[in-house]
Amino acid sequence: MWILENAFLIPLIPAISFVVILLFGRSVIGAERVQKVGITAIGIVWILSMIAAVSWITRVEDSTSSKDGKAEHALVDVHEGLSATAATGVDGELHFAAEDDGHGGDGHGYATTEPVISEVDGWWSSGGVPFAVGTLVDGQTVLLLVVVTSISLLVHIYSSEYLKGDRRFVHYYAFLSLFTASMLFFVMAQNLVQMIVGWELVGVCSFVLIGHWWEERPNTDAAVKAFLTNRVGDIGLLVGVAILFGTFKTFDIHEINTMAGPEDHFALLIASIALMAAVCSKSGQFPLHTWLPDAMAGPTPVSALIHAATMVVAGVFMIGRLYPVFYEGFSIGTSSINLMAFIGGFTALAGAGLAFAQWDIKKVLAYSTVSQLGYMVMALGVGAWTAAMFHLFTHAFFKACLFLGAGSVSHAAHHTFDMREMGGLRKYMPHTYKTFVISTLALAGIFPFAGFWSKDEILLGALAGQQNAYPLMLIFGCVVALLTAAYMTRVIWYTFWGEYRGHGHPHESPKVMTVPLWILAVMAVVAGAFNLPTPVLEIVGLEGLAHLVQTYAEPTHYLNAIGLSHPDPSLWLALVGLALALGGIAVAFLYFWRNTGPHGLTERNRYAKAGYTFLEQKYYLDHLYTDIVVGSIKAPIARAANWVNNNVIDKVVNTAGEGARDSGRWVYRWIDQGTIDNTVNALGSGADAGGQGLRVMQTGRVQNYGSLLFGTAAVVAIVFVIVL
Repeated sequence: MWILENAFLIPLIPAISFVVILLFGRSVIGAERVQKVGITAIGIVWILSMIAAVSWITRVEDSTSSKDGKAEHALVDVHEGLSATAATGVDGELHFAAEDDGHGGDGHGYATTEPVISEVDGWWSSGGVPFAVGTLVDGQTVLLLVVVTSISLLVHIYSSEYLKGDRRFVHYYAFLSLFTASMLFFVMAQNLVQMIVGWELVGVCSFVLIGHWWEERPNTDAAVKAFLTNRVGDIGLLVGVAILFGTFKTFDIHEINTMAGPEDHFALLIASIALMAAVCSKSGQFPLHTWLPDAMAGPTPVSALIHAATMVVAGVFMIGRLYPVFYEGFSIGTSSINLMAFIGGFTALAGAGLAFAQWDIKKVLAYSTVSQLGYMVMALGVGAWTAAMFHLFTHAFFKACLFLGAGSVSHAAHHTFDMREMGGLRKYMPHTYKTFVISTLALAGIFPFAGFWSKDEILLGALAGQQNAYPLMLIFGCVVALLTAAYMTRVIWYTFWGEYRGHGHPHESPKVMTVPLWILAVMAVVAGAFNLPTPVLEIVGLEGLAHLVQTYAEPTHYLNAIGLSHPDPSLWLALVGLALALGGIAVAFLYFWRNTGPHGLTERNRYAKAGYTFLEQKYYLDHLYTDIVVGSIKAPIARAANWVNNNVIDKVVNTAGEGARDSGRWVYRWIDQGTIDNTVNALGSGADAGGQGLRVMQTGRVQNYGSLLFGTAAVVAIVFVIVL
């Protein structure tokens, strides 16, 4: 259990790697070997994360086996229709009671294991309020530790070849380590102040890495756009945190989650709305998602890390971490629609639509990420906490595989991401093709790949809800399932089928790039097994391995208190979701492979053309923000600033210059020339005249000098006689 209590070592190691690489990477280590430092550091962190996962599972199992109620972190076994609640008595021991939850249940035990909190008091204080610094490790933390370190390690390895010889290779690996350290620091933050620090650190790292090739204007524009858009959402983060502190008088996450309840509904509602603004910017939710596709300007491995395991999942993680706040604030358990669920569902639908109109393979995947993040937020909005975290887990692996696959394609196809310059690559890149197809099937939700299981749980959450169903969210989810399968099939057609349309001779990427692809592809197949429902595993007699994410990742210490339930699996809904995904693939197959369907419709029908243009222009949101919102503010300000510049600043400067010029002329004429120069000239003339007069006495005759000396002595003597 030592790693759970000393979890600070996990973000500390990559942070040290950042410092070492940045300071000594070029001069001491050598630019050609610097990746070894980053890979070693992340490898160590990955091992520690695995140890932390095993330690947490052991902790949960130990508490499950405690029947006397005296264990530090015990729980009680819960049977169907019952939920566990725990309270600390005056004797300091935990006491448990099982009561009917009113939702049926699935017969699975709920682990109410206490999180492991380590903190150091007296970090700093303000206004008499002390601030602590520490770590909070629970199942959700451990789940993200595994995801972040696993993806980061593979990205580090992949990058050693993909960016080999890059002009800022040392800089890249330094900030890749800091990026990982920042996300790890964020997921184990003990209080909201630490969470803000981690939140901003991942934002800074994304800004640096998106603009890695800053010499090219589009890259710097993308980095600045990402930075500024996230600053908009950060206002909501700061306001939400301030409201939570004002309500509960603490920044401690554990205490806030414990105290959040119906009695503070209004404050929690306002805080939740403010925090949703932060989620929209960081996790690419409508309407602040516009930065995320442009962020593809950075190196492809960075895109994989951002979209799979770091920055964009930070908002989803924050909702999960503060779920009692959002649950009570948005009345998730008692409503059939709320702001979070609607934003998530609408974003999922909007992102899927935009993916159809992209030719850049990375931007297709970027909008796919927007859509899948919407899925996760929607799941949290309908009360399906486990489904959201489970989808975050599975999505990380197959989306990282897809991005790295896109990088492999670009690496072989002369650094282009335009699918119109690809085609037929399955013959030249068999490993990239196979792993890409596997991950596509997982993303589309095809049985038995990982995405099928996590997508099914999200749809089930929308169908069953807590007390009421979320019918609109269910419709959104089903439509997105169809669209996702269709647009990803389109990507496979343009990239890997047909004839090669690019330049040069494509080839398979080296093993240092394809091995990570295969590891991720395998996880895209098996990751769904981490939360299989009991009926599925009963078929093979492994029901004890059911609901692993639910059992070990859920922070049920909080979720049980708010009455969160788990709906029973639905075979018919799973079949509907699968049928929709297969339908999307079938439609795309007929359209591209069999050349059937309304080809050229956008040229013949003005409504179809207008619709496609609407998608091409990304719903005109960039136009709205840049030309209307910013333009309406920027243009008047620019005109006013120009007027001030011309009529105030320039006039003052010009007047001062003219005054200085006139003063200089007067000083030159009357002081320098009229007084100083004339005085000096007069003195010179007098000295010259005196010298000319004295020249006549210089005769060279001794008798003349004697006469002059005698005369002078006589004059002096007369003077003395008169004076005395």
